[in-house]
Amino acid sequence: MNSDGKIHAWHFATGKPIHLDFSGGVISKIEMISEPPPQAQWIAPGLFDLQINGYAGVDFQQDSLALDSLLLAARGLRKAGCTRFLVTLVTDDWARLMARLRHLRSLRARSDELKAAIAGWHIEGPFLSAEPGFHGAHDPQWMRDPTPGHIGELRLCAGDDPVLLTLAPERHGATEAIKAAVSAGITVSLGHTDASAEILNQARLAGAHGFTHLANGIPRSLDRHDNIIWRVLETPGLCVSLIPDRIHVSPPLFRIIHRLLGPDSIYYTTDAMSAAGAPPGRYPLGKLELDVGPDQIVRQPGKSLFAGSALRPIEGVFRAAEMLRCQWQDVWRNFSEQPAKLLGLRNELSVGQPASFCLLKVKDRDELVDLQVYTNGLLE
Repeated sequence: MNSDGKIHAWHFATGKPIHLDFSGGVISKIEMISEPPPQAQWIAPGLFDLQINGYAGVDFQQDSLALDSLLLAARGLRKAGCTRFLVTLVTDDWARLMARLRHLRSLRARSDELKAAIAGWHIEGPFLSAEPGFHGAHDPQWMRDPTPGHIGELRLCAGDDPVLLTLAPERHGATEAIKAAVSAGITVSLGHTDASAEILNQARLAGAHGFTHLANGIPRSLDRHDNIIWRVLETPGLCVSLIPDRIHVSPPLFRIIHRLLGPDSIYYTTDAMSAAGAPPGRYPLGKLELDVGPDQIVRQPGKSLFAGSALRPIEGVFRAAEMLRCQWQDVWRNFSEQPAKLLGLRNELSVGQPASFCLLKVKDRDELVDLQVYTNGLLE
């Protein structure tokens, strides 16, 4: 297949027309020009999602996930604008988690398509708060304290791949584990936690610099004077993720968080589970069976708490713009360049980078009418 080509489009960030050339799947030239594109199409880097638990009916929390199933999920994500993502594994027995990670890495090694799509791994648990509300959909029976030994095993299983680890810093030994993780090149994000302001700051000083899906993984009712949301917002140096589906974070709170933190301290994630990119119905997340209605809300049957999301990545961009009352171009970086930066990676339109990008046609500034996705110069 031919991975060479030239694109004439409006640049998402500058609003100026450009010619973008790519050869061998790599961007070779970007030229600012005066001639407007013949069609009203925009170009933007592919979306990068750091928290994908499953997609297109495929649950990643399986011991023997098939190669075809993982490819199906990756292709579904590409159709939704997401060219790179982290496979997320959630709380379970530690040995089973590591076995799943080794299995998933073996699957990726067999496919160039998966090598391009799966940028690394997100381990969300089991080092989380077991307290009601704070553990969310994670099973408290498998919660445990982290040790440097766990960190060493995780790095060994993941090889040289980028790894994002979400933990609760109030767990015994968390500070030492954070330091060990940072020394091993693992990015540490805090989450599913009710840590005090002092403990949050200790974790930051130890090297944690992310916070996973702020305003989620918490009880529905919080102390109005002192709660984890206020503490995180007041802790400097944390880059927080938000689920921009209008469900997990209310529009007023979404706007307030952006006002307080600024765009460079926020990135978006879907926190997608197997129902994302699939029709309403009942879907698995590990041992759980979750109901997903036409409203895209994911719940355990008979319960009100959310359990992941059914959001498609491209929908997240336009819903974020709607909540912030801005144009989609203003928030695209939060779902493309910003997540990559948290991991120390690049995901941008620049010479020498992979020709992985989205071509969008948008009506009336906020209605997506067409989306084409290129990965390494190949059109989806």
